[in-house]
Amino acid sequence: MITSMSNGQMKNIQQLMKKAKARRDSGLFVVEGIKMFREAPEERIEKVYVSSAFLKEEGNRKLLKEKGMTDSGRQVEEVEDKVFRSLSDTVTPQGILCLIRQKEISLEKMLEKREDKKMPFLMILEDLQDPGNMGTILRTAEGAGVTGIIVSKNCVDLYNPKVIRSTMGSIYRMPVLQAESIVQLLPVLKKQGIRTYAAHLKGKNWYHQENYRGGTAFFIGNEGNGLSNELSESADCLIKIPMKGQVESLNAAMAAGILMYETLRQRI
Repeated sequence: MITSMSNGQMKNIQQLMKKAKARRDSGLFVVEGIKMFREAPEERIEKVYVSSAFLKEEGNRKLLKEKGMTDSGRQVEEVEDKVFRSLSDTVTPQGILCLIRQKEISLEKMLEKREDKKMPFLMILEDLQDPGNMGTILRTAEGAGVTGIIVSKNCVDLYNPKVIRSTMGSIYRMPVLQAESIVQLLPVLKKQGIRTYAAHLKGKNWYHQENYRGGTAFFIGNEGNGLSNELSESADCLIKIPMKGQVESLNAAMAAGILMYETLRQRI
């Protein structure tokens, strides 16, 4: 049993929770709670940490067994309750925390032909900084049937604990590619017949007047500055989202959600 925050494993978890570099170097990220443990792909679980109180519950022990945590090579580490509370990043810890291996995906893999034969449907995020927005977009994207998400290198870290919580498990299932340069990927998308759209005040048509049944990709920009001129000018089509009052722009996750669900509506 781990009884002190000075334990090397506890220090490692703290680094993974606080520093993007530690997550990149190790290829791991931290998830908390029963839901995130239950939905985690077994092959990606590196290690599980549970509080002493968690282990006292028969249902919790059964959950661990169902997930294969009692098999050889599946490590479960018990942590003293007080230490676990200090380690947890949530207000009301559920007593279980996991280290999960990150998963990379190539653009080629993301664009492989789907069994449902529907054309690619992508979200391309440029320099998003808010973890809640990033997590919400991932979660909404799964619900709307998005093929994959491409994020610029200056976006908030995908494995930031706040992003992870906001995804509500979609982080395990939503393919995400972190790109060095979005602009350099655009010729590949064009070659695959994917039409790119950017919500912009100069858009000629309302967003719902376009046809998204073919290959489709939407650009979503930084919360404060919007899309860069370079990316806006690279879009095949500029579209508008109607707004009333004195509002000049929508929250990034809200705008993304509107576009994603219009695409889903057209494709159903």
